[in-house]
Amino acid sequence: MTFWNTLDEPAEVLICGASRGIGLALCQQLLARPDVARVWALSRSASGSPGLAALAAGHGARLQQRSLDARDEVALAALADELRSQTPRLHLAISTLGILQQDAALAEKSLAQLSLASLQASFQTNAFAPALLLKHLLPLLRGRHPCCFAALSARVGSIGDNRLGGWYSYRASKAALNQLLHTAAIELARLNPQARVLLLHPGTTDTALSKPFQAGVPAERLFTPGLAASHLLEVIDRRTPADSGSFRDWNDQAVPW
Repeated sequence: MTFWNTLDEPAEVLICGASRGIGLALCQQLLARPDVARVWALSRSASGSPGLAALAAGHGARLQQRSLDARDEVALAALADELRSQTPRLHLAISTLGILQQDAALAEKSLAQLSLASLQASFQTNAFAPALLLKHLLPLLRGRHPCCFAALSARVGSIGDNRLGGWYSYRASKAALNQLLHTAAIELARLNPQARVLLLHPGTTDTALSKPFQAGVPAERLFTPGLAASHLLEVIDRRTPADSGSFRDWNDQAVPW
């Protein structure tokens, strides 16, 4: 039975990183589903996002926008308090958080380019923020209801698949994310046997993150945000609690750790 078919009530959904790219496309596609009650759209720039504003105009209160920096644990705790006052449970939460060359983060080509600032920036957004988001959403995921927490990882975070080197901070932070959420999946399975925690590689998507690195990508393997979002939702729909803690790509194939 698919994920959506296991639900016995309209879904409460949360998207973190919702103002553009894959996150915005996920909001669009989820709001188009009649079995979704509400989408909570989180982003540092949620209040100034034209895309979210357009969705709000068409969907009203079904879209709840919140401007929030997921690296701020005080803000995450306040969000969790608000959510608990509005709904007893979440059914689906997706983190699309990720940086490659932003803030102090760099796509290093060599050890000589590695810096503490780049490592800290990459780990804060790529690994720590999604894990802390899951921590604060835990009361809404525990219980007996079907639910899923998914986070965008990256194939380059795979240690077994690393044959090119480089991108030290990004690779290591995504590998750390994989370990954090794989560990969380073991705990969550004890708190809710219907839970799924998934790490998902969306493929190379035409977003600001990948823009400087698209030159060698075949046209058929460069996805639009809408197509990437569609692929990810299909993978989520097919996965069961037995798959919790797994690392899968956009085509629903297992990615080596």
